[in-house]
Amino acid sequence: MHCPAVSDPIKLEASGDSISYALEKGWDAGTLVGLLHQWFVDWNIIRRACLRWQREPRMKTILVPTFNSLATRSALETAVTLAQRTGAYIEGFAFRFGIPQYAAAELVVPFAEYEATAAQETEEIRRLFETFMQEHGIPRASTDFHPPCFGWRAAAPDGEAFVGSYGRAFDIIVLTRPDAEVTGPVNRVIEAALFESGRPVLLSPPKAPRQIASNIMIHWNGSTEQARANAFAAPLLHLSDRVTVLSVVGGQDVPGPSADQILQQLHCNGIAAESMSVQLEGRSTGEAVLDAARERGCDLLIKGAFTRNRLRQMIFGGATRHIMEHADLPVLMAH
Repeated sequence: MHCPAVSDPIKLEASGDSISYALEKGWDAGTLVGLLHQWFVDWNIIRRACLRWQREPRMKTILVPTFNSLATRSALETAVTLAQRTGAYIEGFAFRFGIPQYAAAELVVPFAEYEATAAQETEEIRRLFETFMQEHGIPRASTDFHPPCFGWRAAAPDGEAFVGSYGRAFDIIVLTRPDAEVTGPVNRVIEAALFESGRPVLLSPPKAPRQIASNIMIHWNGSTEQARANAFAAPLLHLSDRVTVLSVVGGQDVPGPSADQILQQLHCNGIAAESMSVQLEGRSTGEAVLDAARERGCDLLIKGAFTRNRLRQMIFGGATRHIMEHADLPVLMAH
């Protein structure tokens, strides 16, 4: 988008035309001065709007590690909905769990046969991804198409480590939240994205929403992780029609700024947020957060991930783990 300076010759020519028109009509000097003043005011409003648009943070690149499973369709649906909301480029690659070197020697099938099966599975995943994009009106990226559009990375190493490293080149990574059958392996992928990419992760629920980021809830617990998640979510917070900052009284908070201070920060950034406070009432923090999001009809939750130690959460449970496994709305997480 071209945002010309005030001295743009085209605009000056337009102002000259206006002056000529005014003189032809026999307008007096006061009317002419008023016309010039209004033109100057209107043009500066447009110029400032253009500059704000250029500076505004945006979420323009989305990575979707694509699994050979029905559950991956939810992540694809969420990625498409987000890309349509932000005008983003979506890139997929075939994700396959790696086999440790010590296990490769114990394969019951010849390694060449294993590689052939892996190549066939990768091709099936590619077809699934590309067919899904085309069915949802997302064109392949090219010079003729502007976002939203998609691309495919043909060569991707097996294993979750690649998700963490390659994800650094994108604005956000979209994954399906774990279900009861594959919690352990999928958790490893999510944690690699959270801890190694330096980027936010968007977890899609089993049933993807029809819209996203129109009604957002921030679970504020005072933590560094939550502050980072808020910052990553800024492009979506600016798009949202409603933003709620939730405090859970008696929940798993850490020393830090109050929810009112976060509200002030959001307001200063042009985000009209409101506050909400809930009691635990016999629930865990994670349960209280999800209940509040459901009550408000939210279509996105912003959550700092693993404020408490990961090992402690595995043993004793925690809000992050509960939300990862039970959320029925998309969750943007960051560590």
